[in-house]
Amino acid sequence: MAKWDYDGPILEIDQLSISFFTRLREIPAVMDFSCVVQPGEAMGLVGESGCGKSTVALGVMQDLGVNGRIVGGSIKFKGRDLNEMSQEELRDIRGSEIAMIYQEPMASLNPAMKIGKQLMEVPMIHEGVSEKEAYDRALEVVTDVKLPDPKRMLDSFPHQLSGGQQQRIVIAMALMSKPSLLILDEPTTALDVTVEAAVVELVKDLGKKYGTSMLFISHNLGLVLETCDRICVMYSGEAVETGSIADVFDNMRHPYTQALFRSIPLPGADKNARPLKAIPGNFPLPHERPPGCNFGPRCDYFEGGRCDAGDIKMSEVPGDDRHGSRCLKWTEIDWDAPMVVTDAKEKAKPGDVVLKMDNLKKYYEVAANAMFGGGGKKVVKANETLSFEARESETLAIVGESGCGKSTFAKVLMGLETATDGSITMLNQGIESIPIQERSTDTVKNVQMVFQNPFDTLNPSMTVGSQIMRALEIFGVGDTVDARRQRMLELLDLVKLPRAFADRMPRQLSGGQKQRVGIARAFAGDAKIVVADEPVSALDVSVQAAVTDLLMEIQREHKTTLLFISHDLSIVRYLSDRVMVMYLGHVVEMGSTDQVFAPPYHPYTEALLSAVPIADTSVEKEHIVLEGDIPSAMNPPSGCPFQTRCRWKSEVPGGLCEKEVPPVRHLAEGHQVKCHLADDILARMNPVIKVAAE
Repeated sequence: MAKWDYDGPILEIDQLSISFFTRLREIPAVMDFSCVVQPGEAMGLVGESGCGKSTVALGVMQDLGVNGRIVGGSIKFKGRDLNEMSQEELRDIRGSEIAMIYQEPMASLNPAMKIGKQLMEVPMIHEGVSEKEAYDRALEVVTDVKLPDPKRMLDSFPHQLSGGQQQRIVIAMALMSKPSLLILDEPTTALDVTVEAAVVELVKDLGKKYGTSMLFISHNLGLVLETCDRICVMYSGEAVETGSIADVFDNMRHPYTQALFRSIPLPGADKNARPLKAIPGNFPLPHERPPGCNFGPRCDYFEGGRCDAGDIKMSEVPGDDRHGSRCLKWTEIDWDAPMVVTDAKEKAKPGDVVLKMDNLKKYYEVAANAMFGGGGKKVVKANETLSFEARESETLAIVGESGCGKSTFAKVLMGLETATDGSITMLNQGIESIPIQERSTDTVKNVQMVFQNPFDTLNPSMTVGSQIMRALEIFGVGDTVDARRQRMLELLDLVKLPRAFADRMPRQLSGGQKQRVGIARAFAGDAKIVVADEPVSALDVSVQAAVTDLLMEIQREHKTTLLFISHDLSIVRYLSDRVMVMYLGHVVEMGSTDQVFAPPYHPYTEALLSAVPIADTSVEKEHIVLEGDIPSAMNPPSGCPFQTRCRWKSEVPGGLCEKEVPPVRHLAEGHQVKCHLADDILARMNPVIKVAAE
């Protein structure tokens, strides 16, 4: 089918309402939603999980399943109503005119078909082109998405590619037929921040090259700032504010947008002096929405009898570029009033050293031909000579991409693995070679873990209270069931959950509430060291602030040592005292947070900082995109582990970077890097993140 030319808006959504029908009731998922995407424009759709972002995208694709129906309004694509098209017409449009990229790349790829074949199918089916032309086009698009060795890529199966490479193939597939509209649904959530930066850069470039309009769905405001021209903020099924990026970020006119920005760590936020402000209350379920304004019960400016009296329509903010707000009181609110800062907290003084690692190594031996057990053995060096110490009341952040050895080191510390070499001393006891089943109750109790995904760590068939009591029993806390029950209720108080939650099942809790139960369980035995492995990455922005503040509060009260594993450098900057940067099993930089976030940097730290999306229009970043993927620990490069991706390598004479692992150098008190660069070159480094003067 030939593409039709149209010079109006690519996408016009007008007062769209979508409901899902269950046996019990109609559940309205999206109400009165309007948005317009012009040719070549990128529109960002942001909001918390469950606010209806993906439902809008599925409405545009006309893919709402058996239970979903458009119950009001219209979606026009190039002037034609999609709801009135036949299945045949829709089939022609999907994939050729409108393409969608999903969050999980493997869900879009056929595991049994080679990549080339999957890409070639698109133009062959939609445009009837020959196999040769389809192959040439596939080769061009794979080159466009900056994949190494495109011919080999086309000849590979999906499982032979890394997550970042798979996501690029999915983007290539979406671009195969040069669509007019590209819908991206959280396309980078599963990727490392350096890979995310490269993919985002790629999407922007391709948007320009092909003139594609985009609908970019994300809960990451920084990412939307970097990729989109306009933004639409959604809350509980409704668009609450829309406008250009500059209008909404710098001139916000809806209380929810304001609350969202106050709960994310922007440069300058400080856990002691300027804590984040979590949004009070919980997100309403679709069948429990309040009357009037959906955000009313959580809003600082709520006025009874007015905000809950009837439906609220979008109103226009004059003077700005198509800027609208769904708030009755937006003209009465002082938007420039400073945030009421909750009491500044006293900075905890780090105490004695409670954990010391000295030249820790962890190697795994795997069969070279792992599938059939044949062939020689290969060694995977997951951790190389790891040395550091952590003190009482201190937060040490451990950052790096997947595969750098962060979680391996946590496993060795927890006793789930034993060290190959080196020592771990915890509270004056060597624990590097004691597996968890041989550790004393006290040792197990003293080092606990909060995991990334709260859904996987709770037993679905036990109540919340009984799971915490089980931990207390194992740790030998409380002599009787009653004493343990009392302690369990106190732990629920500690993590700010109602005591009534003791009798609830995990499925009745939201993600943020489950994560609080995980924290309560970790602190059940009054742990001295808590390893938090990406504890907030699976949670919504507004819930992240509440959970990080909770961790900080408990830490202050119990003088806990917190090892915070994360790849989100904004949160790391906000809450850590010291930072350790890892790459391919090595510690490449370590120092206080101020030292690591200011030049001179290790070249890898510099690239990591540049990759972090920051939701602040006054921030300027040096632009560094890392080429290539992180090498495999099974086959690391010679010399410096980072040399294959380093932009400073040419500054080091004699190919030293490729021959020798750099020595650890001390740049200042407590600040060390593993790098061959000369002092004068390090001194020339510019700050990556600059905040423009007010």
